[in-house]
Amino acid sequence: MSTAYIFPGQGSQYVGMGKELSERFPAARAMFDEADAVLGFPLSSLLFGGPETELKQTKNTQPAIFLHSVVMWNLLKPADAAMVAGHSLGEYSALVAAGAVGFTDALKLVRLRGELMQRAGEEHPGTMAAVVGLAPEAVQRLCADASVAGVVQPANFNSPGQIVISGSVDGVRKAMELAKGAGAKLVKELVVSGAFHSPLMQSAKERLKEALDAVPFRDASIPVYANVTARPVTTAEEIRTLLFEQVTSPVRWEESAAAMAAAGASRFVEVGPGKVLQGLVKRTVAAAECAGFDTAADLPGASA
Repeated sequence: MSTAYIFPGQGSQYVGMGKELSERFPAARAMFDEADAVLGFPLSSLLFGGPETELKQTKNTQPAIFLHSVVMWNLLKPADAAMVAGHSLGEYSALVAAGAVGFTDALKLVRLRGELMQRAGEEHPGTMAAVVGLAPEAVQRLCADASVAGVVQPANFNSPGQIVISGSVDGVRKAMELAKGAGAKLVKELVVSGAFHSPLMQSAKERLKEALDAVPFRDASIPVYANVTARPVTTAEEIRTLLFEQVTSPVRWEESAAAMAAAGASRFVEVGPGKVLQGLVKRTVAAAECAGFDTAADLPGASA
């Protein structure tokens, strides 16, 4: 049995993340400084001290979470990683961990991705909603039925019975109405800046392509379970293609966790802010052992 390392996505951020890592470990401080220099603005200050309103902007949230996750990964330097995966934005962190893309290249991509997705949300306003208690097939059907009102599709298959839908305001709200009628335990509209992982992100996807094409991806050293397919990928060109498709495609996290377990993963370790993915894995793989590395206190044996 083996260990899968998993990396969080947007929504796991909090003011203060990474601050103690920077203070305690020179190697971490050096990475935060490098990120600030590469991006041309003090991203680390936003992580350490906010304000929260700025940190929550998609263009800042994405590189912030990525940076914290990769800094923690470099402090850990685990020798037991058999496979990796990341939720949406977290897939970029996973690819750095697998050696498929360099830190600074990925950082610039993630910052651009966040900017483009935020802009797409402004150009094509939409929303997202959580649907709890319905099977994936049922949610897909009700989204298809609701599409007469506007764009709507599943965006995140997070865990058994927990699905997020995304699209235009009218489309999502029609799907919410249908979900309630179908017996969903909970239907809740989310506070988001855009309809992520939906066709309303098409402009971001197209603008990201040029940057993806310019980055020198490498074959991954260990399997990376891709959001789009929930299957392991290692080749550079497939990685590039799947990152492009990911922008408008559903995140198949439940299937990814199950596939990693089927491939032998019995331990899942979340690297980065929060514990969201540990909760999703526990609901998907009942026997899984879960752990997380977020703060300096999680690294008692780490060396500078």
